[in-house]
Amino acid sequence: MRTKTTKKNRINVITLGCSKNVYDSEVLMGQLKASGKDVVHEEEGNVVVINTCGFINNAKEESVNTILEYMKKKEEGDVDKVFVTGCLSERYKPDLQKEIPNVDQYFGTTELPGLLKALGADYKHELIGERLTTTPKNYAYLKIAEGCDRPCSFCAIPIMRGKHKSTPIENLVTEAEKLAASGVKELILIAQDLTYYGLDLYKKRNLAELLEHLVKVEGIEWIRLHYAFPTGFPMDVLDVMNREPKICNYLDIPLQHISDDLLKSMRRGTTKEKTTKLIKEFRAIVPEMTIRTTLIVGYPGETEAHFEELKQWVSDMRFERLGCFTYSHEENTHAYNLEDDVPEDVKMQRANEIMEIQSQISWELNQAKIGQEFKVVIDRKEGNYFVGRTEYDSPDVDNEVLIDASKVYLKTGEYTTVKVTEAEDFDLYGEVIA
Repeated sequence: MRTKTTKKNRINVITLGCSKNVYDSEVLMGQLKASGKDVVHEEEGNVVVINTCGFINNAKEESVNTILEYMKKKEEGDVDKVFVTGCLSERYKPDLQKEIPNVDQYFGTTELPGLLKALGADYKHELIGERLTTTPKNYAYLKIAEGCDRPCSFCAIPIMRGKHKSTPIENLVTEAEKLAASGVKELILIAQDLTYYGLDLYKKRNLAELLEHLVKVEGIEWIRLHYAFPTGFPMDVLDVMNREPKICNYLDIPLQHISDDLLKSMRRGTTKEKTTKLIKEFRAIVPEMTIRTTLIVGYPGETEAHFEELKQWVSDMRFERLGCFTYSHEENTHAYNLEDDVPEDVKMQRANEIMEIQSQISWELNQAKIGQEFKVVIDRKEGNYFVGRTEYDSPDVDNEVLIDASKVYLKTGEYTTVKVTEAEDFDLYGEVIA
């Protein structure tokens, strides 16, 4: 017998995947609220919207499992309708419609007006920056461009997100002002490729000019840069970083590999020599810069020699922050034509070896911070600790600063000065001194 749901006419938006999806869900929720809809994020509701990820195998599996979980709830009468949107739906809509036909409707990444209509809402073009943020109140993502023009062989993002399309500076400033008015103090700039920003609109790489405008927004204290690309990096960005205290001395720049053979096969448009020179230039121009990068191991054709070269380079470069992924063989990408010839267990072993090297580097760099003072923002309270970050750390992926909650009271979003007293591989412990 079908049971009645308790939360009638409430729309529950579920977000899977990356920060770009978080942003898209927030825009969707802002539009729904503007149409007078009762909308929540990952709480109970009788109408469910699943914003999926379709990037690599693990993410696709999680998205499919989430859809199946809510189809079961629909069959049992716990929810009334299920809609699916996002990258997985964009990439595999015909397959999903065939395999999971009971979903009420599937929408791609560019079909927000259609999704809103299906939810009984109107798409309001005049809404700029009207989002329901789902991050802690002190920081928010600011997506400055959609899509990507890069030809990387392993990446399916252009298939799911289309060509690069920059958002005009004035719109981004308006959005930043509204975020600041709501209490946001840290903007995390995101795009598939920040460094391409402005080429379509202004006929030049215009990230530096955008930053010059954003630093003028009252209430914003930190601006952080995520997802730069090493080829054609606009070096004037570093001048702004040096000059403007609001720009965090931080750059997330995925480099993927360092072997010339693999960089060529990956279609990265660079070499080991050029990449190494670029990182050295970053550190010479902005000595305080923390560099986060990500690497791929197990790419087709990666030999032990290639991997040993990568390990040695990681040891030599001593990145402050580093993540490592195993290669995922994705349909319709250029690399899909290559043989996925590195066994899964070897991929995992290589990823673990890279992270062991990085763990030691991180421990050594953190030991040097003992006794130093840092400006720290408080993100949350967890157990017996307030958990914060320095300007050199991004939420969810980087080091955290733990402060004993029995000794001091701190508010989420508060900035305070902390002296580091202990350090582990990826965590710092400190005492508030101001």
